[in-house]
Amino acid sequence: MPLRTESEWTAQMRGHADALVLLDPDASDQDLVDQLRVLEETKAKVAAAQVAITTRLAASQERAQRDAGVRPDKVGLGIGSQVALAKRESTFRGGAFVQFSKVLLRELPHTYAVLAAGRTTEWRARIVVKETVWLSPEHRAQLDAEIAPLLEGWGDRRVEQEVRTRAYRLDPRGFVERGATAAKDRRVTVRPAPDVMSNLSAHLPVAQGVAAYAALRKHADSLRAGGDERSVGQIMADTLVERITGQATAEAVPITVGLVMSDQTMFNAGDHSDEPAQVEGYGPIPADLARRLLLAADADADLWVQRLFTRPTTGELAAIDSKARFFRGALRKLVVARDRWCRTPWCEAPIRHGDHVVDRADGGPTSSRNGEGLCEACNYVYNAPGWSAAAAATGAHLVVTTTPTGHRYRSLPPDPPRTSDPPERVRRPIDYRFEGCVVDVA
Repeated sequence: MPLRTESEWTAQMRGHADALVLLDPDASDQDLVDQLRVLEETKAKVAAAQVAITTRLAASQERAQRDAGVRPDKVGLGIGSQVALAKRESTFRGGAFVQFSKVLLRELPHTYAVLAAGRTTEWRARIVVKETVWLSPEHRAQLDAEIAPLLEGWGDRRVEQEVRTRAYRLDPRGFVERGATAAKDRRVTVRPAPDVMSNLSAHLPVAQGVAAYAALRKHADSLRAGGDERSVGQIMADTLVERITGQATAEAVPITVGLVMSDQTMFNAGDHSDEPAQVEGYGPIPADLARRLLLAADADADLWVQRLFTRPTTGELAAIDSKARFFRGALRKLVVARDRWCRTPWCEAPIRHGDHVVDRADGGPTSSRNGEGLCEACNYVYNAPGWSAAAAATGAHLVVTTTPTGHRYRSLPPDPPRTSDPPERVRRPIDYRFEGCVVDVA
């Protein structure tokens, strides 16, 4: 595919953006404060421009999809992903930004005008959109005209409270019904935390959340009164794990996580014996902790030790091929262990699907070289018209994805655990101007 050339307008925008990082060496403190304010207003204006551009792009892409005969219920698929790639964000955030842009520009014109004038922030505009999404178009227009002139003087919390209060006044019944339907969004998530800890969070209806916390606290207070030397927080955390997993103690929880480490890390030998191990769904953990996890497993524990060997020349995980149509078993485990999270640049959502880079219908084999781990949303997007991908035949597992607008994005998996020092991979310079936002090829 030939390199794209920028329009004169886009080139001018790039020049203006480059000029913003030029600093005045003779600026006084007063000037520096003034420049901070100007830049903050510029950020808001840029956000408003992105909203307008995104809305226009979405409308154009939807027309093109309809003209191409895309089913009505599939029109719009992939637009959020294109926006996400351009903004270097996840697919989820890209789709959310498309919806935010449409609502702000078309249904909240007064709030959009305040943002475009640089008198409020993008985040506060997002709050207005979120807190009015359940209102009727008439009520939303009324609140928009009422609230927009006041936004400049309010902080995030004031905006949220004022918009929510005024929305309730406009439609008290709808406000109550919204709370009733919010229970559909209940969920549990886990996120890495510093010091090899994790944050397990539950998004629950208020009555359930308060009841669960009260039960844990009551149990902790009872044990403390009986002489338990653990803190209240420690007892609550241990009790939560015990009751969810059904184990007698928190320490007896079976080890069922995918743990990937090098042979040198496992046996504490060699130049890279301190190479971090990788826990599937979490990330890196210290080598010593990984070894202790293995040693702590007793005969009854459900222990999974997956042996993944690396190529001595590149350091990449060794390939496993399959004649099957789908990525299953050891092949799927290899792809997930290699990619760790969704391979779409900047997405990093949990892997849900093992997918062919080159579709099997087009002759792509079911192999680790032609496989990549994707989240559910990205996998469906890549089946939309105008999307294509290709994987490097040799060397690092480089995947190049091409979008309907001709932009190309490169992605490489994280480096595997080191067992020896493989040769440095060659860096090829990338022309950002012509190829858009890309992942650096290292």
